[in-house]
Amino acid sequence: MKLDGVGRRYGVRGPWVLRDVQLEVPARALVRIEGTNGSGKSTLLRLFAGIDRPTAGRITGRPRAAYVPERFPAALPFTAAGYLTHLGRIHGLRGPEAARRAGAWLERFGAAGHAGTPLARLSKGTSQKVAVAQALLAEPGLLVLDEAWTGLDQAAREVLDRAVAERVADGGTVVFVDHDPRRLAGAADARYRVTDGRLVLEERGRAEDAAVVAGPRVIIEIQGAPGSAPRSGDGPDSPPLPGRPTIAPGPDGTTRLTVPAAHSDALLRALLMARPPWHIRSVTAAPPPATVPDAHRTDPGALAHRDARDARDACDAHAARDPHGVHHARGESGRNVHHDPGAEARP
Repeated sequence: MKLDGVGRRYGVRGPWVLRDVQLEVPARALVRIEGTNGSGKSTLLRLFAGIDRPTAGRITGRPRAAYVPERFPAALPFTAAGYLTHLGRIHGLRGPEAARRAGAWLERFGAAGHAGTPLARLSKGTSQKVAVAQALLAEPGLLVLDEAWTGLDQAAREVLDRAVAERVADGGTVVFVDHDPRRLAGAADARYRVTDGRLVLEERGRAEDAAVVAGPRVIIEIQGAPGSAPRSGDGPDSPPLPGRPTIAPGPDGTTRLTVPAAHSDALLRALLMARPPWHIRSVTAAPPPATVPDAHRTDPGALAHRDARDARDACDAHAARDPHGVHHARGESGRNVHHDPGAEARP
């Protein structure tokens, strides 16, 4: 997707909100937009999503897009499930599939109990869950999020964090604005700031958050076809794997990927969604770094064990949804897990 000399102003003589924006956004990218209130961030996101048109310049190569606005118009004549099903059909899904995905996303965000509630009667937090779900259910190539985390409870924020990682791992592009500087810290491929109507590059490449780097890590042992190797991310045709894992040879022709536990779910999904998919041999906690005992701090070994367990569960769930073969995953306990390729896919 390319923005070439894009500018936007309202009215023939109105001031320029944005001017001469030059930007190329590749697939499989996470882009953060920053700026002060009123700087033009929301205007830029509407241009990204195709909700608004530029006054000057042009935008080309936009994939199928979905948009979560800063303010969700909740006073619409739909129930939560009815609205999501309607939006799914607009995105090209058949009615039964749209309804199934609507239910699945409501359940994932912890709002399944409000499926039959009219939008106008939903709380602000539940309305925001519906707003986010409508953008995710059609698996867009471009996901545009304008303060989408605002109003969500902590559990729902974590679900959205994971959904963003999944979109990028599946080859999509995500452009987002959020007031919290810690949101998806270290995960963005590029960070831009809107200043005086112009878009300025602040940072390119992922700068991992210190807490993520120093936190629990997971070792994922994989096996593929003879001579195959995970992509390294060293070239334009080799985008990096989620979390930019350390890659090393393992026993019996396997490959070991070591990644921060915070990125393990996205990495597992990318491995299992690859064509052909990688076979996950094991998921284990990496040995924690030496730490100074502190009675007021959670034991890092316990955290690593928990995150490895969560990663194994994610592996099981992702592999169960894969329609292209039976994958065998051996967990930390040594048990074999057989993933049924006939399992019904979920978003």
